[in-house]
Amino acid sequence: MPRSERDPAQPSSAPTSTTPEEPSPVAGPDGDVVLYRERLWPSFWVWVVCIGVAAGSLVVFAPINMTAGVVAFLVLAGLLVFALVRSAATIVVTPTELRVGRAQIERRFLGEVAGFTRDEARVQRGMELNARAYQCIRGWVDPVVTVGITDPADPTPYWITSTRHPRRLVGVLTAD
Repeated sequence: MPRSERDPAQPSSAPTSTTPEEPSPVAGPDGDVVLYRERLWPSFWVWVVCIGVAAGSLVVFAPINMTAGVVAFLVLAGLLVFALVRSAATIVVTPTELRVGRAQIERRFLGEVAGFTRDEARVQRGMELNARAYQCIRGWVDPVVTVGITDPADPTPYWITSTRHPRRLVGVLTAD
C-alpha cells in the first residue's frame, strides 16, 4: 500500500484532516496503529510544590554555606523532576491491545468500560475499589476509567486508570 506524501508514517487511507477531539491514527513503534495515546503528566500545581520543596532545602542549607544550599536545591530539584517524569504513565490503545503504564492486555479480553468524573471518580477510587484491580491512578488527574477483564485465567477483575479524557478513552475502547 503506498504511503502518503505528507506523512510517510501514515497510511494513505487515513484521514488527512484532524479535529482536536479525534486525532488521526498513527503507527506506533511496533507497526501497530495507535488509536489513542495519553501521557499522564503532573498538573502545574505539582511542579510548583516540588520547586517549593527544593527551595526549602536552599533555605535550610544557605545559613551554613550558600554553595551547599544551591547544590542541595539543584540535587533535590533534579531528583523530584526525575521522579515526576518517571511517574507519568502512558495509556496506549491499538486495535489489538491496551497498555496502561507497565501493564498490557489484548483487547479481546476487555469487558465493560465506564468513565467517571468528580464524585463518581472519587467513589471508584475509594469505596468501590476492588483490591485485586490493576490500578494506574495519579493523584493529579481526577477522572478515571474502569475496564472489565474477561480473561478467565486472570484474577484481576478490572483495570482502573486515571485519564484526562474519559469520554474519548471510553469511546475508543468501545468502538468496533
